[in-house]
Amino acid sequence: MREWPAIADHGVIGDLRTCALVSTDATIDWFCAPRFDSPSVFGSLLDRDEGGCWDLAPDGEISRTQQFYFPNSAVLITRFLTPDGVVEVHDFMPVHDSHEADHRQRLVRRVSGVRGKVTVRMLLDARPDYGRSRCHAEATDSAVVISGGGVRMGLTTTTELTVDGGTVGAVFTLADGDSVQFVLEMLDDDEQPSRDVVDDTAGLLDATTGFWRNWLAKSTYTGRWREMVNRSAITLKLLTHEPSGAIIAAPTTSLPELIGGSRNWDYRYVWVRDAGFSLYALLRLGFTDEANAFIRWLSERLGRDGQPDGLRGGLGPLRVLYDIDGNLPDEEEILDHLSGYRDSAPVRVGNAAVDQLQLDIYGEIIDSVYLFNKYGAGISHDAWSDVVHVISWVIENWDRKDAGMWEVRGREGAYTSSRLMCWVAIERTIRMARQRGLPGDVAAWSKVRDEIYDRIMNECWNPELKAFTQTEGGERLDASVLLMPMLKFLSPADPRFLSTLRAVEEHLVTDSLVFRYDPESDGLAGAEGTFSICSFWYVEALTRAGRLADAQLALEKMFTYANHVGLYAEQVSATGDQVGNFPQAFTHLALISAALNLDRALDG
Repeated sequence: MREWPAIADHGVIGDLRTCALVSTDATIDWFCAPRFDSPSVFGSLLDRDEGGCWDLAPDGEISRTQQFYFPNSAVLITRFLTPDGVVEVHDFMPVHDSHEADHRQRLVRRVSGVRGKVTVRMLLDARPDYGRSRCHAEATDSAVVISGGGVRMGLTTTTELTVDGGTVGAVFTLADGDSVQFVLEMLDDDEQPSRDVVDDTAGLLDATTGFWRNWLAKSTYTGRWREMVNRSAITLKLLTHEPSGAIIAAPTTSLPELIGGSRNWDYRYVWVRDAGFSLYALLRLGFTDEANAFIRWLSERLGRDGQPDGLRGGLGPLRVLYDIDGNLPDEEEILDHLSGYRDSAPVRVGNAAVDQLQLDIYGEIIDSVYLFNKYGAGISHDAWSDVVHVISWVIENWDRKDAGMWEVRGREGAYTSSRLMCWVAIERTIRMARQRGLPGDVAAWSKVRDEIYDRIMNECWNPELKAFTQTEGGERLDASVLLMPMLKFLSPADPRFLSTLRAVEEHLVTDSLVFRYDPESDGLAGAEGTFSICSFWYVEALTRAGRLADAQLALEKMFTYANHVGLYAEQVSATGDQVGNFPQAFTHLALISAALNLDRALDG
């Protein structure tokens, strides 16, 4: 069996519809098409034997590999150094312009000889439908058509191909200056591949790098950590489904939080929480087009859906997550035929969290609407009516027990973070009403806002721990309380927050890395790593508390946990390895926020 790559040993490419993960040995081992949430075509990341992949590497000894991005782009370069010479693989998915009406989905791989003479071997083994289907490959005059499992693709190239059942191979030798191109194109049922596309890979590369550089040039960030912030911005953009405006949490499913454990979830959906925070990060960087597109997507979710609350199990006007089209995803399913990453079963598709009550989502989403109203074009009358409808529900339901922002399965509680975010939802609605003179019962809203504030200060504060706890009357800490000053709930100089920060440092922080909570409290088997978003929240909490030297050191330490191309998974394990789905939008948006706020504080 082929060796497993580390989760962090990947770069990501994409076309604003889906992504592909490319390992440091230039294997494409994860690719869902035509969308993020489609079944995988290449899925060896979750099963080395059954998943399928696209291998492309020197045929012989490899001294070492290097992987990096073309500057300010999503074009990935993998360089192989061998005893016979050096070759490079350039991987990208072409994007010409924003909102391409006639977008063609393609994976382009250009192999170039840099020095010496190197023999390269290629093998494409597509396994559609999460490896449950095998393909048939048929050579035509100009290409190979690969079909099966509801997928039809055309592979064109500038070298000779061999076909063996459903697999396609090639062996070729490159000297200095030589190159071979491969283009894998998604086809409609009766469509044939075009030879012209492989002859224009240089033009596709120029157009794609131009697109990314022109897009990034719109960023308003000029601070100290431009390389990390820019890479995080590109990553958030890669996780945006441009046709709909949706922003997914991650492009992968079931990458484990603990190797060999069962904490494996499908993140290829739009979490209202994650997307709301992403909108904040994009707005702070000046990317208003993406903010506008997501607000349009969100407006279709916010309104009255015409279903009585009882038919939704009392879950309210919003669900925790949606698919890219804004519909509820299919029921969670376990794919028993896949072994899972490093045998970390189960592999799940779908996510049962959709049926949870998570009250905090209302604060995150209303806060993002507030920011859009403040920094964008301003919300419409219909959008305001939808906000009022949502707030009316929050006012009636804020004190219910729920699953919390960490989506604890099987046990509900009175989570401090849920109370906090309900306070945010009402407080931001009051702000919008007063700033714009919008209609609403501000007096009634204010009364409930103050009631929530008093509940948190009285019931979520533990005088013995001298800290805010995870739940009302609880004894466990939770890193989400670090958000209090960022959300304007407490002053960062408030003695209660400062003592909470000290308690979090004592019990949840290890060398700048932060656990989200004591994992024994969630009822699931196995330990988990530190949560990278919480580590960046910690940086921001230190910043707001005036501990700028500590904040800068913690931020620089967090940068060392990024992978070789600046990407982050969800968590960092006890051994310093990245674990969980990858790359994770939540982590990258928190990086952006932490860097921006620390920059501003350091500049005085």
